[in-house]
Amino acid sequence: MLGVYLQRSWIVLLLCSIIMLPIFFFATPVLIFLGQPKDVSQLSGVVVLAFIPLHFCFAFQFPLQRFLQSQLKNNVIAWANFVAFIVHVLISWLIVYKFQLGIIGTTFTLNLSWWLVFLVLFCYTTCGGCPLSWNGFSMEAFSGLWDFFKLSASSGVMLCLENWYYKVLIVMTGNLENAKIALDALSICMSINGWELMIPFGFFAGAGVRVANELGAGNGR
Repeated sequence: MLGVYLQRSWIVLLLCSIIMLPIFFFATPVLIFLGQPKDVSQLSGVVVLAFIPLHFCFAFQFPLQRFLQSQLKNNVIAWANFVAFIVHVLISWLIVYKFQLGIIGTTFTLNLSWWLVFLVLFCYTTCGGCPLSWNGFSMEAFSGLWDFFKLSASSGVMLCLENWYYKVLIVMTGNLENAKIALDALSICMSINGWELMIPFGFFAGAGVRVANELGAGNGR
């Protein structure tokens, strides 16, 4: 059933991703309405369109990643990300420095890297890496979608609130004096903070999966 749950999450998240597409197409007028500079809003509108493939990639990769984590296959995820990291560095150097394609080229490298991670994990899962939990695609995945959506909605709201609070700060920074300098400084600080959080987040993910497995097996003590 774990494979069926994975496919249900793919279906639900794919539908949610399609519903959210208008945000990408109307990003420029929304940012202008929020008081952002016109030039920044226009460039952001172009960049966000280039991120649509990444938007759909998340709908498939994150459930697959949790699927593998629940089976203690963290090494597979780590190797997939390591391969994608090497490819990302090489492609970024070619596109940004060699061909000088600018910010659109940068979005292309991010799309490619994330999709590469998903494809590696997907091939591992479907080619025999999870014989006890993956039995192929099943029509059973289309049943019980509404119940699955209601179960996922609460955790989705929690994650949105967790991630939006500092994203709002970045948008508000655009209304300050010397907005470009302030936004650059804040973005650098957020990036460094994100790097630092990867260490405790890794322990959190590993411990959370381990505890969930033990509780599911009835070993609460």
